[in-house]
Amino acid sequence: MPHSSDSSDSSSFSHSSSSSKQESSDDMRKVQRREKNRIAAQKSRQRQTQKADTLHVESEDLERQNAALRREIKQLTEELKHFSAMLTSHETHCSVLHTQPPVPAEVLYTPLSFHQTHISSPCFQH
Repeated sequence: MPHSSDSSDSSSFSHSSSSSKQESSDDMRKVQRREKNRIAAQKSRQRQTQKADTLHVESEDLERQNAALRREIKQLTEELKHFSAMLTSHETHCSVLHTQPPVPAEVLYTPLSFHQTHISSPCFQH
């Protein structure tokens, strides 16, 4: 009988050994899968951070452009007021406009209707 217990021990040992190898192999796969997942998550976080940084830089650039355009609008609005006042002032004193027959409105505002000789601003004299 001791012999039979020996044979059962050795078969138990061989079964235990293969089971141990499989568990070890499964553990290795789990470790590899976890490592792969960790690396993928890290890369994903890096991409998200880079995308957020890019959007932040783009947002700041658009804010600067917007501010510059608002300044330009303000400056052009002031210029428009200045030139409108200058034109109104000129129209009240212009002898050419008062001595000629009335001109239809569609002709009055064409680019060719204003002559450089009537505008005294240095901006218009070339």
